[in-house]
Amino acid sequence: MAKPPATEPPAIVPPAQVPAVIEPSAHGTAGEHKDPLRYTAPKRLKLVAIIIACVFLVLLVWGLLSRLAASHQLAAATNAVATPVVSIINPQDNGAPRSLVLPGNVKAFYQAPIYAQVSGYLKQWNYDIGAQVKAGDVLAVIDTPDLDQQLIQAQADLVSARANESLSATTARRWNALLAKDAVSQQDADEKNGDLAAKIAAVDAAKANVERLQALEAFKDILAPFDGVVTARNIDVGALVSVGSPAQAPLFMVDDVHRLRIYVQVPQVYSAEVKSNSNATFTVPEYPGQSFDATLASSAGAIDPVSGSLLVQFQADNSAGMLHPGDYAQVHIKLPVDDSAVTVLPSALMFRDSGMEVATLGPGNHVVLKQVEIGRDLGTVVEISSGLTHADKVINNPPDSLEAGDPVRLSTPAASSTGSANAQ
Repeated sequence: MAKPPATEPPAIVPPAQVPAVIEPSAHGTAGEHKDPLRYTAPKRLKLVAIIIACVFLVLLVWGLLSRLAASHQLAAATNAVATPVVSIINPQDNGAPRSLVLPGNVKAFYQAPIYAQVSGYLKQWNYDIGAQVKAGDVLAVIDTPDLDQQLIQAQADLVSARANESLSATTARRWNALLAKDAVSQQDADEKNGDLAAKIAAVDAAKANVERLQALEAFKDILAPFDGVVTARNIDVGALVSVGSPAQAPLFMVDDVHRLRIYVQVPQVYSAEVKSNSNATFTVPEYPGQSFDATLASSAGAIDPVSGSLLVQFQADNSAGMLHPGDYAQVHIKLPVDDSAVTVLPSALMFRDSGMEVATLGPGNHVVLKQVEIGRDLGTVVEISSGLTHADKVINNPPDSLEAGDPVRLSTPAASSTGSANAQ
């Protein structure tokens, strides 16, 4: 194997041949020779560093300002979005005629349930339901054999009492004549006179009993009490007629229908508005689309504590005979115009725990809540009886979260669709 050639050792430079480092002069200028092992910074490096620092500071300040401006813009936009946009309507006058619609019960001007005054068996009846009768017409006849015998006995007792009275009268006259001659004592004469007085009283009692039974005999004929129509017959020939049974139905029912009474329960809130000159119209189901006139006749003058209403009575002419007692009627009562009441859209009402409220626009476009009382619900509009004036600016369709003092923004004006309130 061949050996690698031998390398020569490096030449050693003598110290005297290493060039000397030339130091900079005292005037600050570099000499002609530089130390290669020492770093010397360029002359403009500090200026560049200062410029870069200034630019960085400017960029930092600009970034902070832009972020702050963006934050303010975002807050303003958020507040603008959070502020509800509302539309305004004006309360309107309620100058239209007012009418109160209530149910009513139609009754006959006179109504007489007819009961029997004597017991017996029905012998005959002469008029059925729907028959027109006059006062005094015999509706039915009751057969009363027991009562007839009582009357015969009472008449016999009256004859006996009168005979005893006649004998006592004769005896008393004789004893009074003897007393005048001092033939008898005063005591004996007084006894005879006292017996005569007792016999006279017995005659009066027997006579009264006869008259009582004769009066009962007159009740064998069931008579019509007034001109009218028979509306019920609850008895037939041969039926037992009893007196004094509390569950017994009337034999006949007779109604005077030439004029009718309509009874209406008026709520307490309207009781002061129904006055003596109030007029009304009413309808009945059997004549759809046709109304009848009625006038207020009287009222109960007191509120029923159970129903909280005032009972009033209207009267209507029924000479044509079209209406019937017992009809159900819808009564339209004309009420005076309430100048203080205003109307608003139903969408403006707010149902709160404290009651019914309406949101209005206050100074500085801030919300003002007002408690109101509803008079009537007219369907398309609601009548406000108190709590609201014509000058109020009512917020339509207020949000459920709206509270007093909240700021709002107004929307573009739009006309109300109902015609009862104008949007602003």
